[in-house]
Amino acid sequence: MAFTETKTSTDQDAPAPVEKERLRKLLNQGERPAPPSAFASARAFAWRSMLKIKHVPEQLGDILVFPIIMLLMFTYLFGGAIAGGTGDYLQFLLPGIMVMSIVMTTIYTGMSVNIDINKGVSDRFRTLPIWRAAPMVGYLLADMFRYAAAGAIMFGTGMIMGYRPEGGAAGVLLGVGLLLVFCFAFSWVWTWLGLITRSEKTVMSISMSIMFPLTFLSNIMVDPSTMPGWLQPVVKNTPISQLVDGVRGLFDGTSPSGAVLTTLIWSAGFIAVFGFLTLRAYNRK
Repeated sequence: MAFTETKTSTDQDAPAPVEKERLRKLLNQGERPAPPSAFASARAFAWRSMLKIKHVPEQLGDILVFPIIMLLMFTYLFGGAIAGGTGDYLQFLLPGIMVMSIVMTTIYTGMSVNIDINKGVSDRFRTLPIWRAAPMVGYLLADMFRYAAAGAIMFGTGMIMGYRPEGGAAGVLLGVGLLLVFCFAFSWVWTWLGLITRSEKTVMSISMSIMFPLTFLSNIMVDPSTMPGWLQPVVKNTPISQLVDGVRGLFDGTSPSGAVLTTLIWSAGFIAVFGFLTLRAYNRK
C-alpha cells in the first residue's frame, strides 16, 4: 500500500505532457546567446583578480610599503657615498628604483596562476566557452593596476623627498607607460613558470634567483662606467638596463629613443616567446 501511494504522489508531481511542451517552447524562445568576445572574457577575469585585492587588501602591502622602504633606504644610506649627496643621488636613483620595485612585483603573477591551478580553479575555466587565453590575460590586466599604484606611490614619495623630473608631466607619463608595457610583457615569463612548476614556493624561489642578479647587474643604482671594463657591456645591454635608460631619459627629458626602441623590442620578444609557451602549457595541463 505504501508503495502504491508513493508512486501515485510521484505521478502527480510529474508535469503533464501539455506542461512539458509549454516549457519546451519557453526555453526555445529567442536565439542562443553569443559567446563572449576575447576582450569581454579577459575583462571578466581581470575583475575577478581585482576583487581578490578588495577582499584581501593585505596583498597591496608589497606594492605600497616595499617601494617606499627601498627608496628611503638607498637614498639616505648610499646617496652620500655614491653621489656625494642625497639630492643628486635621488635624481639618479628614483627612475631606477621604480623600475626595480615594479619589475620585481611581476613575480606575483606567476604565483597567482600556480595557486589557481593547484586549487583546481583553472580546470573549471577550461570548461567555459571563452577565449582560452582569457584567464592569463586577465591576471596581467589586473596586475597593471598594481604596477601603476606602486609607481604612483613611489613617484609621490620621491617628489616629497625633493625629486624633480626635468621632462615634465609628459616625460613622466611616457616613462611610466614604457615601464607598464615592459612589465606586462615580462609577466608572461612568470605565468609560464607558474604553469610548469609544482608549487608557489617553487615559483618564488626560481623567480627570485633570476630577478636578483638581473636587477642588481644593471644601472639602477650606479653608473656602469664605474664598473670593470669587461662588465660594462654586459650591464649596459641587459633588458633591465635598457628599460632604466629609457625611463630615466624620459623623466629627465633627454628623449632616449634608442633605449625606448630596444625596450619595446624586448617586450615584443617576451610576449611572442613566453606568451606562446604559456598558452601551450595551459592547453596541455
